[in-house]
Parts: sequence; C-alpha cells; structure tokens
Amino acid sequence: MAIRRIVTPPNPTLRKPAHKVKSFGEPLQRLIDDMIETMRAAPGVGLAAPQIEVGQRVIVVEYAESSEETDAEVKPKLYV
Repeated sequence: MAIRRIVTPPNPTLRKPAHKVKSFGEPLQRLIDDMIETMRAAPGVGLAAPQIEVGQRVIVVEYAESSEETDAEVKPKLYV
C-alpha cells in the first residue's frame, strides 16, 4: 500500500468524467488499498479516485472510527 498525493482544484483531473471500471483484479484491489491508506493519512472520511489523479469510478468511505466500517464502491452513480 502507498499514500498517494491528493490533488485539489484547479487540477484538471477533477473536472474530467471518470471511466467505468472494467477489470476487477489485483490492480483494482491495490488501488482501493492505496485509497484507504491515503484517506486515513489525510485525515478524511472519503476519497474518490480522481482526487489521486486516477480517472476511474471508485470511491472509499469510512463510516466510523473503526477500520471495520470502511466501504469501497466501484462504479458509483452520484446524483447532485
């Protein structure tokens, strides 16, 4: 696992549509693990893949202070 750099506006990656995840193998699991570690180091309660300059539809969310309450969503649909 690795802590990745979180980008902020006006980084153009944040304005681009993220792509659907097509492969559900080890690289995706590594991405999710990196995202969880990055989110906790920030510290934060959620992180989207574009925030670490990965243009895929993946988010991680931590619902409580327990690490057992962390969830990863692949291909989430967000309505604003």
